[in-house]
Amino acid sequence: MTSPTKQNLSNAQWYARAKAVIPGGVNSPVRAWNGVGGTPAFLVSGRGATVTDAEGNEYLDYVMSWGPLILGHSHPALVAAATEAVMKGSSFGAPTPGEVELAEMVCASVPGVACFRAVSSGTEATMTAIRLARGYTGKSKLIKFIGHYHGHSDALLVSAGSGIATLGLPDSPGVTPGAAQDTLVVEWNNPQALKSVVAQYKNELAAIIYEPVACNMGCVPAIDGFHELIRSLATDAGALVIVDEVMTGFRLGKGGAVARFGLDADIVTFGKVIGGGYPLAGLGGRTDVMAYLAPTGPVYQAGTLSGNPVAVAAGLTQLKLLDDEVYTRLEALAQRLCDGLSAVFTEAGIPVQTPRVGSMFCLYFSDKPVQTMADANGADHARFGRFFHAMHDHGINLPPSGYEAWFVSSAHMEEDIDRTIEAAKVVSTVALTATL
Repeated sequence: MTSPTKQNLSNAQWYARAKAVIPGGVNSPVRAWNGVGGTPAFLVSGRGATVTDAEGNEYLDYVMSWGPLILGHSHPALVAAATEAVMKGSSFGAPTPGEVELAEMVCASVPGVACFRAVSSGTEATMTAIRLARGYTGKSKLIKFIGHYHGHSDALLVSAGSGIATLGLPDSPGVTPGAAQDTLVVEWNNPQALKSVVAQYKNELAAIIYEPVACNMGCVPAIDGFHELIRSLATDAGALVIVDEVMTGFRLGKGGAVARFGLDADIVTFGKVIGGGYPLAGLGGRTDVMAYLAPTGPVYQAGTLSGNPVAVAAGLTQLKLLDDEVYTRLEALAQRLCDGLSAVFTEAGIPVQTPRVGSMFCLYFSDKPVQTMADANGADHARFGRFFHAMHDHGINLPPSGYEAWFVSSAHMEEDIDRTIEAAKVVSTVALTATL
């Protein structure tokens, strides 16, 4: 336990103050804990595999800032790199050597990426990638998959209609029908639906964008052959393939999902890990495609804080520390936890799914594998909410939603994994009642 903040306020008191001046009391919706209920913990520090809230409670963390903290909280090398960088200047709005080194590392690590442009957020990266694909192909339609999240730009906040797939309909107030009308929505892991939509809009299709592992509906990999189908259909339609690796890039390995699954992408978007926990993202791809970005091409994109030197210093330092040994250990830790949780709930007679890809995974209270958003919706999310709070009471910080991926870091130890499994055992004894 550590000391509370100087203000000596509880989480509930901070939440009340926040709601008075911040919409919903949070600066990103999932932080409000609406998926599980209750008052969110206001975190004041993190070290290694743990975080501490405003009341001084310490938790073993599996959120890891939604994935980027692959080396854990406040890793000394990243702290040193960021400190050194900020002492030299926090922002210049001009080229810096670090940006060049970062681009070189991304291009050297990810197959098919020959050119890289840094931006500040995943939303920026995917928004730019889509604009670039439309500019390059001269076409307007975009295919995305149900349950895949590519940021909150207008064209991507759409939902499907009543058929296999429909023209996108706005899924958020403030998004006009005009902004969404060129987005086509298809069920993930449904080959026939994808074939049908591509055939119908073949001549208008600019790009297909997707997460190689759907990370915003839990952890849902593609079924066998689906990656290859996306590529072949896009090629036949003269469309580009945008692989959104904002979550998976450098998390699933040094070359991300592109290298892990042998993907052939025209544009790849990055975020999370490449910033080491700082605001940094980017997109990369074929030289001829990337050349369409200004100033060499007609597709405009700009940002004063793009390639911010402090974020670049931290991100570049993290990427240099990631090697095969780190990734092997991360996968072993994640597998140990998934196996342990599965065994606990199976013994308790509670149906559970614990899908894992690399060091990202999740837990569904479901009696069948999850391959689509409908499957994810069919899981017992009320039970997950009760499980979340019970684990939180045992000092385990989980993602506050049954639709989010979990993450381990190199700072997690085997004893941390075993402690989590033991906590789940205690929780599972209550899980058969209505009070969990």
